[in-house]
Amino acid sequence: MSNIEQLRMFVEAARTGSFSGSARKLGKAQSAVSQAISNLEIDLGVTLFDRTTRKPTITPQGELLLAHAKAVIQQSAELSMAADAMSRNEEVSLTIAVDSALLVPRLFDILQEFSSCYPATSIELMTVDSADVINFISSSKADLGCMFSDTVFSPDVDFCFIGHLPFTPVCSLEHPLCRRKSVALSDLMQHRQIMQRGESGSMPEQFPEVSPEIWWSNNFESVLAMVKQSLGWAYLPSHYLKKQQPVGQLHTIPVTFDHKEWSPPVDLITSKKHAYGPALAWLFNQMKPLLD
Repeated sequence: MSNIEQLRMFVEAARTGSFSGSARKLGKAQSAVSQAISNLEIDLGVTLFDRTTRKPTITPQGELLLAHAKAVIQQSAELSMAADAMSRNEEVSLTIAVDSALLVPRLFDILQEFSSCYPATSIELMTVDSADVINFISSSKADLGCMFSDTVFSPDVDFCFIGHLPFTPVCSLEHPLCRRKSVALSDLMQHRQIMQRGESGSMPEQFPEVSPEIWWSNNFESVLAMVKQSLGWAYLPSHYLKKQQPVGQLHTIPVTFDHKEWSPPVDLITSKKHAYGPALAWLFNQMKPLLD
């Protein structure tokens, strides 16, 4: 039966083009590498290298088995990492529930760093309307939530205020509001508003219903799509517009009643029922400056 060390020698010999190169890379004697690869060929019943040339040349059969050898080595490394993580009581997986407006670029930088620090812990990232995030945390469907602050507090979760997210009022270039040089609140009230809300039908109080006619969606991508089609105007995350807005399709509404960008507050939330594992504690602390 072949072992991982034999496979490593085989892979390195194929990569370097020689048994001596494999030996130098792995800190082995060349004779040990040569013998190990010979034993591997016996175990597999396949000639991996043609030794009739000055340097051993990998055979077509060896080329076919090389990818499998690399996969076995990778799986072995992942098995060791998972076992080490368990010995440190690291979580096997974490679920994050995030309002779609809060998928800022910094979040994905944090997740990239997390993958390096906790390679054995898998992440499930769920986009959930802020009105539903608390329910996901309190019902243990998610370990960490990121949502717009709400005045309704739940006894089952802990809240951590992390900052504000700027929003911009927008419409399409074909919308009547696009032709106005200044727009008052009374002007907005005359046109359909597009808003986001969750499955519960509720939404944070910080999101005002300005117009008497409102169309709804459960995520900001759909809100953006409806705005592009001139179905109404909407407040959309400013960072989202910079990333998603195609040139010449959207117009920033010049409202007269906002001196600065409207920026509702944002909370991180976790469950009071469960203790933090090392991976969740790391992720929680790294996400505190998410909006800095």
